[in-house]
Amino acid sequence: RWIEDHGVIHNMMFNTETLRKYSHKATQNKTEWWDNGVFPLWITAQNQGKKTASFHYPGGGANYSGQAVQRSLVEAFGHPDSNETEWRENIDIVMNWFTREDFDFVTLYYGEPDKVGHNVGPETENRKTIIRQIDRTVGYLREAIEKHGLQDSLNVIITSDHGMTTIKKKPDVEEIMLANYIKFKDLVKFDILDYGGFGMILPKPGKEEEIYQALKNAHPHLNVYRKEEFPESFHFAKHERVLPILLYGDSGYSVNGRFILYINKGDHGFDNQHPDMRTIFRAFGPDFKKGYLADPFDSIHIYPLMCHLLGVQPEPNNGSLAFTRHMLRSAAAKTLLLLPLLVGAAILVQLLASI
Repeated sequence: RWIEDHGVIHNMMFNTETLRKYSHKATQNKTEWWDNGVFPLWITAQNQGKKTASFHYPGGGANYSGQAVQRSLVEAFGHPDSNETEWRENIDIVMNWFTREDFDFVTLYYGEPDKVGHNVGPETENRKTIIRQIDRTVGYLREAIEKHGLQDSLNVIITSDHGMTTIKKKPDVEEIMLANYIKFKDLVKFDILDYGGFGMILPKPGKEEEIYQALKNAHPHLNVYRKEEFPESFHFAKHERVLPILLYGDSGYSVNGRFILYINKGDHGFDNQHPDMRTIFRAFGPDFKKGYLADPFDSIHIYPLMCHLLGVQPEPNNGSLAFTRHMLRSAAAKTLLLLPLLVGAAILVQLLASI
């Protein structure tokens, strides 16, 4: 579903009444953030007789209308993101789930190269090093599939949730700091700022127009909208959780609130039409053509593809199999491993086994 339909609108979980904010890893077991009437594929699949599991995958630790995935491993808050030995151990665990326990669908998530991209920037040697580690890990995955005899029954999708771009900083540019233009203590009740290229503001009663007028032409690289005027192309603003004023920087310009706190060298959350924000899609297995180059497509279209491969009836969704059907050799349903490899973000593996 589009963001405005599924309701997970930010990496931060927040409550505008208590003014509490929770980081991404802190939300993994918080059902109230994830359970918004839209089922993830693992719930839909197991409701139709499939055996499903989530390995460190965002949202995998939550319940949906009272239902949990049949097996879930949730990342601890301090879990290391880049241990190559652990990455391989995780693959071995998942392979055993398929061969010894007959799972049909597993999501496997890795937190790199997101962390390195944030810390040092995407155009650095450190980033190239972690990409080489990811490449070795994908090679290990392919070897493990062969070793476990799954090459004729397991489809693998490798994708991610966003891209990454270098953040523009002084002295090269004038950075965006909203406190140069508005007085937070007088005008703002709550805000989600300082987390990259995007932000939201909940004004104090009667202060919305004053904030909007003060910010709309404040900085040449700051885009400011009332919620109801936010561009439809983002498929974002219609959800009730979205705050009344929305802001995003042009590519590379972080949205800072009261101070220039942001230390990241790389980030995301900018307009997803920009090439740096685009993600990857790689797939292999018995149902995928070899050496096929697909045209770009929105990530929502992966959902009907996975439902097709698993042989399950999809829930209402915003995607279409028409955008991905041409990748396939036949209509045979198989098991699936989803590996979110977040190039700008983290690594995701979706595995679908034979039925």
